Amino acid sequence: MVKRLVIALGVIVFAAAAWAHSSPVALPAGTVADRVVVSKSERLLTLYLKNQPIRTYRVALGSHPVGPKQQEGDGRTPEGSYVLDYRNAKSAFHLSLHVSYPSPADSARARERSVNPGGLIMVHGLPNRLGFLGSFHTLRDWTDGCIAVTDSEIEEIRRVVPDGTPIALNP
Repeated sequence: MVKRLVIALGVIVFAAAAWAHSSPVALPAGTVADRVVVSKSERLLTLYLKNQPIRTYRVALGSHPVGPKQQEGDGRTPEGSYVLDYRNAKSAFHLSLHVSYPSPADSARARERSVNPGGLIMVHGLPNRLGFLGSFHTLRDWTDGCIAVTDSEIEEIRRVVPDGTPIALNP
């Protein structure tokens, strides 16, 4: 009896959390963001238009999110100013936008340390076939250095963020 009650309460809490994190009304057709800002410490990605925030999303980051990415495999999300330079519809994740990391300065720092700076940093949805996790993916940082949002969120981001849009990855 107690076990069933605990399971039922767990389901209720799960459903309530999913409802609380459900997506707001979609941004209007024709909306085009001109800047993206990620606050790593707050785990937020914000889209801007003419210096006004138009939508904010909760994100998961690299498994070791404190500090800038220094080398391949360190589990860190880069910090600095980059560009979302292309999209990948055939990703292992539900859609993705590529971040132009490493910059020439990132590559030079890595070269000084004789390490590979890494690459393929993306803003992406959840792993293919795991979209049902929804916003629960933000309970812990789990990527290899990317910025992860839900599948419906990456669909919206991809729709309103054109290639060439600047992205600032802040501590």
